[in-house]
Amino acid sequence: MHDVYRGQEPKHWGTVIKHMLGGPDPIDGISAYQCFDGDREHLHFCTYGYTSLYYDEEAVGSDYSRFGFEMTFRLATPLPPSEEPIWVCNLLQNIARYVFESGKWFEPYHWIPAGGPIRADYDTDIVGLAFLSDPTIKTVYSPHGRVDFIQAFGITQSELDSFADTKHTAEELIESHRKTNPLLITDLSRKDA
Repeated sequence: MHDVYRGQEPKHWGTVIKHMLGGPDPIDGISAYQCFDGDREHLHFCTYGYTSLYYDEEAVGSDYSRFGFEMTFRLATPLPPSEEPIWVCNLLQNIARYVFESGKWFEPYHWIPAGGPIRADYDTDIVGLAFLSDPTIKTVYSPHGRVDFIQAFGITQSELDSFADTKHTAEELIESHRKTNPLLITDLSRKDA
């Protein structure tokens, strides 16, 4: 992220007690950078915790660093934002809980329903997530192995239903959105079709 946003100090949220020390949150930290690319002001979030954050002699030379990815998310918002987007941190921590508890991870073109709006107590039609390779952050190779950056993109109920009916795939949906939204920025005001 630092290579993409040189010189910008991100907003950062960290856990009080790190996961490796018994803390309840699996992600040790989440940073958000202000981004003006993609013809839309947005915050670009990145997690720290799916990969090996601390030196682990036993993991040196592995193919992948722990789960092999960090999660990103882009939220459409005027910059600077008028409120702290803590709800995004909660969303990203909830996704991480699923991964850490199930041992299942996300790859490009996977998708999940959120069981309701992705932002609790907020009027939005965005009720699920599709995943893609982050379009601006390249794979990195650490001493513990490869790290990919998987971006979550907010989707509507009719889009989720189209996967269940096998009318469309997540790849088709993402590539369709990419034509007008190349960075796949999630806009909570986007309405269901």
